[in-house]
Amino acid sequence: MNPESSLRGPSAGAGAGDTSSAVNPPDSVRYAFINEAIARSTGRPGALLGILEAVQERNPRKYLCADELSYIAAKTNIPLSQIFSVVTFYALFNLEPQGDHTICICRGTACHTRGSRTLLESVRLELGLEETPGQAGADKLTLTTADGRFTIRTVACFGQCALAPVVELDHRILGHMNERALAREVEGLEQERHE
Repeated sequence: MNPESSLRGPSAGAGAGDTSSAVNPPDSVRYAFINEAIARSTGRPGALLGILEAVQERNPRKYLCADELSYIAAKTNIPLSQIFSVVTFYALFNLEPQGDHTICICRGTACHTRGSRTLLESVRLELGLEETPGQAGADKLTLTTADGRFTIRTVACFGQCALAPVVELDHRILGHMNERALAREVEGLEQERHE
């Protein structure tokens, strides 16, 4: 199913109230929200994307848990493999807990040639994050500090090439970034913690 198409209704023989084959959620409040998100989106273009976005946004750590994805699959009659394909295709979605603040660094060609790798390395060192051996030199990277304050991510391209190198800091696009300016932005976020 195309993620932009609407959700399928219940399969033949299964009514909307039939829970015999559905996942029995341990956290009724969390799953009640998912049920509401599904109800709001059913029949609309891009329904799956809207459901996933709402569920992730509601999570305090801004990610999609495996049990939530399984529940969504059961409730929408969309194969879990298809939901997982959508989640892994779009950079918007996270499968691991995110920090309080997110720093996304563009690794597109224009940003790369204007020093985005240096920005990535400097902020990574500033926050005390080490790359694991499998991540060294990787263009797609997600690292979160041990205290859960910061997540550094890379993205393929923001489409803001004229502003290269580009960094997104808590959903704010910052263009023509350099190491000093990025360090000031991060220090500002760290100072918020102490106020």
